[in-house]
Amino acid sequence: MEIIYEPHIHGEIESLIERIYPPRVCIDNDSSRECTVVKIDSANRHGILLEMAQVLTDLDLVISKSYISSDGGWLMDVFHVTDQDGNKLTDVGLVHYIQQALCESRSSNKEISSDIELTSCNEPPRVVNLAIELTTTDKHGMFSEISAVLLGLGFNVTSATAWTHNDRVACIIHLEDANKLGPINAERLAQVQAQLQNVVKARDGKNGEDDRVRLRLRSFGGGRNHTERRLHQMMYADGDYERLRACHGEKGCEGTNVSVGRYEVKGYWVVNVRSRDRPKLFFDTVCVLTDMQYEVFHAAVSSNGSMADQVLGFFT
Repeated sequence: MEIIYEPHIHGEIESLIERIYPPRVCIDNDSSRECTVVKIDSANRHGILLEMAQVLTDLDLVISKSYISSDGGWLMDVFHVTDQDGNKLTDVGLVHYIQQALCESRSSNKEISSDIELTSCNEPPRVVNLAIELTTTDKHGMFSEISAVLLGLGFNVTSATAWTHNDRVACIIHLEDANKLGPINAERLAQVQAQLQNVVKARDGKNGEDDRVRLRLRSFGGGRNHTERRLHQMMYADGDYERLRACHGEKGCEGTNVSVGRYEVKGYWVVNVRSRDRPKLFFDTVCVLTDMQYEVFHAAVSSNGSMADQVLGFFT
């Protein structure tokens, strides 16, 4: 009988290198006339590239070029960024905030991850803040009916974000008790869940077998929930994938073209993405690869006019 012992590394030991050598951030406004160059040198680990891209996109910064490379346990990120008006980042307060946010991305990520996979409404007796996650068939008038149900149950919608793809929709709705501040008891939460399930089933006409109504809970002390990050996960879990229309070398084509190849000599994969350029494109691409448990170790991103090219190398 063969006995195999798998290594176990304590979390404090695993993060030792990061604590000894924290990320070094350099924000350079002298190297380029057109943009600000953000350079980050840090210990490498799964998900760190996503964290860096998330910090920049959350500030509505435009990433025109990016170069990422890693060597073993170290990672170097270079981002060419501007504001929404195409200007360099000259505000001292903003520059300081970016430096601080990038250096503290690991601790903030712990808070975000605790909110990403939230518990069901039956586990804790009371919650302070309620978020409803819904993935279902996209149909006209559904949000109007959901809003009417929530209003009738005495809840105010504080914020709501929805993504649609083909005939599917994923949304996150944050609520608060309209009658009083403070925790919401489990009985009311169960009532909300039952009412929303009835709405979805009634509109679906198929007993709602393919639809999902999810209640997710969050406390004020548990960090913050990154809505777009969570929506990526919900759409990926829904599994509604669309075939991309390849350009096939057509001149002037602005469709999305994705190709994946394997570099056998080095043993890694390379994905090439050419698509229409838009805000948060790089963040979305890294989100998809991270959710698929791929480790991006080098990348080159550039934009030319209305089109963007991304080349990312990753390990499975």
